[in-house]
Amino acid sequence: MSIQISLNGLSFCILNRSTNLIEFLQHKSTNKKANPFELLDYLKQALESYPQLKQTFSSVQVIYQNELSNLVPKELFNEEHLADYLKFNSKILKSDYISYDEIAVNESVNVYVPYMNINNFIFDTFGVFEYKHASTILIDTFLQKENDSEAGAVFMNANETTFELIAIKNNTLLLYNSFEFSTKEDVIYYLLFTMEQLKLSPESVKLKLMGQIVKDDDIYSIIYTYVRHIEFYQPKYSFDFNEHSKPSEQHNHAVILNSF
Repeated sequence: MSIQISLNGLSFCILNRSTNLIEFLQHKSTNKKANPFELLDYLKQALESYPQLKQTFSSVQVIYQNELSNLVPKELFNEEHLADYLKFNSKILKSDYISYDEIAVNESVNVYVPYMNINNFIFDTFGVFEYKHASTILIDTFLQKENDSEAGAVFMNANETTFELIAIKNNTLLLYNSFEFSTKEDVIYYLLFTMEQLKLSPESVKLKLMGQIVKDDDIYSIIYTYVRHIEFYQPKYSFDFNEHSKPSEQHNHAVILNSF
């Protein structure tokens, strides 16, 4: 089972490795930007609400999706300076626990803040588990599977009030960043500004959309106005879905489905 934790919601996914089927896939929105303590309450409520989550699992993974992360080249990484990698672009507290994931595909280290109250609860509930940051999954996935564009490719994963951008060109990660938005104009501003800074032309770069975005909604429409080559992410998973768990759109749930 994978559990995706963000301040705007929770996602749950269960893969039966015997049948190679996704048997359960569910997203639960918090309807507001919650704090880690409120998130724990939402998590407890969800575990009580869905009987599928009460079974015994061979492995459990937690995915943290927040803005409290930063990439560091592996050759420059020093475990004794974790807070230094975050303090200049993230608001962290002295009491925050800081962890990191190694990303082998581009020899980098992703430093981030997990929510330890949730980690403690997951351990008490399920026992030993693994956890990582959502950006680790996205970066690793796209560098390995979606890196063949000489003109460059930008991947946008849309959430309720945030989105992540990953830019890749010639098998190299140019950028990962997350943005908070309240209007469609915020989205197009951050997107075009990022492309301009990376010298990626909206006329030639491929933009692949995923997450909570659908064709002809407000965000899609404004992006379509300014970016020539846009398409929805078409993943190739090594598993299938049962009739109750198939996503409504193939590009939905990109983070949690790529965690297996």
